[in-house]
Amino acid sequence: MTDIETKPASSLPSPTVAPQAASEPASTSPAGPEAGTAAAKSGRGRRRQILLGVAAVLVAGLGWAGVTYWTTWRFQVSTDNAYVGADIAVVAPKVPGYVVAVPVVANSHVKAGDILVQLDDRDYRVAVDQARARIGTQDATIARLAKQAEAGLASIDQAQAQMESAAADEARASADFDRTTRLAQNKFASQQSLDAARADRDKTHAGTLAAHAALASAKANLDVLKAQRAEAEQTRAELEAALAKAQLDLDATTLRAPFDGLVGNKAVQVGDYVSAGKRLAALVSDTGAYVEANFKETQLARVRAGQSVELVLDTDPGHPIAGTVESISPAAGQVFSLLPPENATGNFTKIVQRVPVRIRVPEAVIASGLLRPGLSVEATVDTRTEPAANAKVAAAPGH
Repeated sequence: MTDIETKPASSLPSPTVAPQAASEPASTSPAGPEAGTAAAKSGRGRRRQILLGVAAVLVAGLGWAGVTYWTTWRFQVSTDNAYVGADIAVVAPKVPGYVVAVPVVANSHVKAGDILVQLDDRDYRVAVDQARARIGTQDATIARLAKQAEAGLASIDQAQAQMESAAADEARASADFDRTTRLAQNKFASQQSLDAARADRDKTHAGTLAAHAALASAKANLDVLKAQRAEAEQTRAELEAALAKAQLDLDATTLRAPFDGLVGNKAVQVGDYVSAGKRLAALVSDTGAYVEANFKETQLARVRAGQSVELVLDTDPGHPIAGTVESISPAAGQVFSLLPPENATGNFTKIVQRVPVRIRVPEAVIASGLLRPGLSVEATVDTRTEPAANAKVAAAPGH
């Protein structure tokens, strides 16, 4: 009895503690797998949604690309083998000389007629003065020959009068000889009188012949003077041509701008001695810029003058320019090369040729100064556009 009462309660087994300890692991063991399965399902759902979204985007992109190709892209031909062009004049002297003034600087704008280079013109002014002096001398020669011609006319009149006088003397002498002959036959005149009459007749006849010759000589001299005057006038014409040439050379010492534009590639300074034809500078027109696109021959089937073109400059790709096909070259570019190919000799390899197409740009774009010769351009022609009615086509046969 005593042992039972003194035994601690903690040493006795508890019938409720063991089941509770056993029930805890039974309640926690199924909760872990359910949570993992839910997380896996959630991850697979998100991946499925992403894949579906990507697939939808791809399908939409492919659909958009297909529709765009069918409605737009298949009608467009493009090339990046295109460049800006413009009218460029090479400034070169016609005559040699020393440079005394260069009133322009590189990249400056000039107007038509502005002086670009001035050469020393003193020698050329002397040549002009000499040519004028020669013309003056020749004028004096022509005037002298004119006076001589007037004197020749007077000589002709004098010879004519002398011939008439000689003819009258001959008629008188002939009549005297006839009378003396009749008198001598009737023994009323001596033989001496008859001989004197015959001599007088022959003398006056010779005088008539001499007067005729003098008249012919005077006329011939007048013809010579006229020929000399005509020759002198021709010589004067030659001297006038020489004066014109000297004046042209003098004018050529001043090099002026042929049109409005920008001065580039300046290679001349004051004091330089330049020869005829030497390149001194280049003048780029500021009103005639265009684009020349070199399309492949396989792209030209539907390209026509007047169709619209989209131009994208490498210097400003974000602002495309609207242009118009102006003309198509009559031949491929290789035909106009320095050494055109000769396909009839050697081995042959077919190469797709390119044909230059000139594209006109709006005047406002040209005036803005964005188009500089040599800049790279990407050109895209929309073959759906109708060519202008008045467009001029410079294409090969079949276009």
